[in-house]
Amino acid sequence: MDLDLAHASAQRVLRQRNVLAVASLVLGVLLVGTFVVAQKRDREVVLVPTLRAPVTLSSAAVAPEYLEMVTRDVAAVALNRSPETLTWWMNSILEFTDEPARGQVKRDLMKIVAEQQGSQITQFFTPDMMQVDPVHLQSQVGGIVHTVVASKEVTNEHRVFRFTWAYNGVSLKLKGFGMVTKPTEPAK
Repeated sequence: MDLDLAHASAQRVLRQRNVLAVASLVLGVLLVGTFVVAQKRDREVVLVPTLRAPVTLSSAAVAPEYLEMVTRDVAAVALNRSPETLTWWMNSILEFTDEPARGQVKRDLMKIVAEQQGSQITQFFTPDMMQVDPVHLQSQVGGIVHTVVASKEVTNEHRVFRFTWAYNGVSLKLKGFGMVTKPTEPAK
């Protein structure tokens, strides 16, 4: 009798162990599957900018609203400068710049700093148009470039500037920018 009770008890414990082992195995497979799916899935970040509405970023492609917002902010920094803020101006642009393009951009900015250092020439920009092309990672900003020497405005000319971008993951970085000699039509 004791042998039958001991055998029944051992069988019950064996069944419980087997059920627990199968449940652990299933949970382990589900956990590994979850990690695999999470690694292959596009990353998304939701931003609440100071613009019209929240912007969702995805690693699959840059959102046009995000490209517009970043272009607006970078253009404000890049196209407004004075002799007193040249070092800050250059460092701020370099913070937005993509690592592989940083050397060339810094060389171009150093030329401007060398020309303007010690002068009384200030430049400020009043934008009147913006076009963004998220497919080709380009944007154009147009507006009036005002040049002031001492306290007198000497020129105010309409110019268009093109910004080129690199998008990696959810990081949008500046590859380069410059004045467009002849404005191009936006990509459709």
